[in-house]
Amino acid sequence: MIAGPERNPSQGVTVKAREWGVLLVLSGAIFLEGIDVAMLNIALPSIRADLGLSTGSLQWVVSAYVLGYGGFMLLGGRAADLLGRRRVFLVALAVFLLFSGLGGLAQDGATLIAARFVTGLAAAFMTPAGLSIITTGFEEGPKRDRALMIYGAIGAGGFTLGMVIGGLLTSLDWRWVFFMPVGLSLVLLVAAAALIPRSPVPDRAGQRFDLLGGLTITAAVVLLVLGVERASHVALPWTAGTLGLGLALVAAFVAIERRTAAPLVRPGIFRSASLVRANVIGMLFMAGFFGFQFLVVLYLQELRGWSTVEASLAMLVIGLDVALAPTLTPKLVRRFGNAPVLLAGLVFAAVAFGWFLTAGNDTSYLGMLPSLVAMGLAFTLAYGPLTIIATNGIAEEEQGLAGGLLYTSFQFGAALGLAGVAAVNVAATASGTSEALLDGYRAALLVPLGAAVVAVAVGAFNRNEDKAAEEREPALAAA
Repeated sequence: MIAGPERNPSQGVTVKAREWGVLLVLSGAIFLEGIDVAMLNIALPSIRADLGLSTGSLQWVVSAYVLGYGGFMLLGGRAADLLGRRRVFLVALAVFLLFSGLGGLAQDGATLIAARFVTGLAAAFMTPAGLSIITTGFEEGPKRDRALMIYGAIGAGGFTLGMVIGGLLTSLDWRWVFFMPVGLSLVLLVAAAALIPRSPVPDRAGQRFDLLGGLTITAAVVLLVLGVERASHVALPWTAGTLGLGLALVAAFVAIERRTAAPLVRPGIFRSASLVRANVIGMLFMAGFFGFQFLVVLYLQELRGWSTVEASLAMLVIGLDVALAPTLTPKLVRRFGNAPVLLAGLVFAAVAFGWFLTAGNDTSYLGMLPSLVAMGLAFTLAYGPLTIIATNGIAEEEQGLAGGLLYTSFQFGAALGLAGVAAVNVAATASGTSEALLDGYRAALLVPLGAAVVAVAVGAFNRNEDKAAEEREPALAAA
């Protein structure tokens, strides 16, 4: 920890030691969330073998967390704004700790699935609360941007390094994938209680939680993800009915938010075009990454016969963003602005997915390496600027909501990306031969590639968001 204030001569940015401590604690929490998800993905085969789970039950080990996280994220962000960010963060982190440990102790699938749902629910309150502590504790401009770059870099590191750490822990015992987050959570909880400053509970007289809206959007997310995931296993009418009902609930949610006195999501917040674009891009980016990650693991382990440790170490290079995001990305943002750097990251993602389409039955690791490096560069350039664009210019009392929207988009994208590639992979794999498996992987890779191409198209419409934030802030305040 830094003993005294630090000043950046080029920008006059001063960050005190306590602020650094708070930033590192909150960055540790988002790292914890990312690593928790990524580690679980690579531990699934071992979990299935030990607990004797069916394929359907195994899928719900992942989906339960995603649905609890994505479905309640908006309610979590609103709770941070209404009840106090520090309080919500500490309580949610404690619940995360307890139920992660319960997952490690589970002796059957039902217990594990229930534990994962509550862990995701805790993350839904913890993550937007943590992000809003940063965006309200650091003044908007270079100081906040620098903090968010560090926060984004460490968070992205959780996603990219989680596969490696998960592989190593799974080689010992899959239960360590759940016990390791318990230890990290405990350290973060003690540090957060000591470092995050107390503040009075916001005066939100007359405001209440929009439980009806929260339940409606949660049900909509569940149905949409379920409809996509089951598309390759059930008849078309079932899929169409599930997706149709999900979309109907989305429409009902919009109607509820327009009429309620205390909406979960104030409709006026969507007048910020950059916020909307950031959320769309975030959804597409995470859909592509999680789908790509899932397929690479299957390719390496099922087709190429690599061990869990070998596959996880092969993906270690994606974690280069941990070193580059806090060092290279801020310099690029100062030179070019957030929007162009974000766009470059999206282009690298498209390159990564497209390049891996060339992988065959005997492709060497060096042949795959450009794709993995490009994915690391995509996270390096995209994650931090995306977080900044999604929160700049938003009023302080809605920073929790802005964070909730962004991370809802992340989780919804991750769920749809995984479901989409799984459905296409199953439909396109005609048999169990190596050629058929390869054909299935290549067909499924078109899902993340398509998501990345659309994200590039959306990102191309961004202006320089550093200037746009200054222009829109008065209008948003008036709205």
